[in-house]
Amino acid sequence: MSVQERKARERADRHQLIVATARELAESHGWDAVTTRRLSERIEYSQPVLYSHFRGKREIVGAVALEGFGELTAAMRRAVAKGPQGRAAVATLAKAYVDFAERNPALYDAMFLLDTGLPFADAATPAPLREAFGMLLETLGDIAEDAEPALFVEVFWSALHGLVTLTRSGRLPRKEASRRLEVLVDRFAGR
Repeated sequence: MSVQERKARERADRHQLIVATARELAESHGWDAVTTRRLSERIEYSQPVLYSHFRGKREIVGAVALEGFGELTAAMRRAVAKGPQGRAAVATLAKAYVDFAERNPALYDAMFLLDTGLPFADAATPAPLREAFGMLLETLGDIAEDAEPALFVEVFWSALHGLVTLTRSGRLPRKEASRRLEVLVDRFAGR
């Protein structure tokens, strides 16, 4: 292995360490606890080393969000891999989405609520975001009926995100969450 290859590997490892540490801090203490000072203390590198990887917290949150979109896509893909069709596929995918959001609240916040600078629905949209949308489109596109499939998926995703966010914030009672999800699926996929 050349010196350049070793340095590149070390840089990639350090980059991943920063992302993993930021995510761990956010999940245990919230995103306000994620500061470059605290990260540099945790990973035992100076703040200038952090800034050689990321321009600031926004980019770190963006890197965590990209990781999250990959994980969300994988969770949705696993959920529908066993072959449910039609309404059953939509219900299974929606449940996987909600479960992911509940298991990873800080990660979900990074993906959807915090400023990451990541462009959505744009030519510059990063691959993990496009893949998550593609997974939804793959599952829901056939039931769009008269609607444009991408627009249909955007509306479904928005409704699903609204249910997750309003339930998490306590604005919708948690005890009815599964019934709300059922209503959403019924409205989009029929009975």
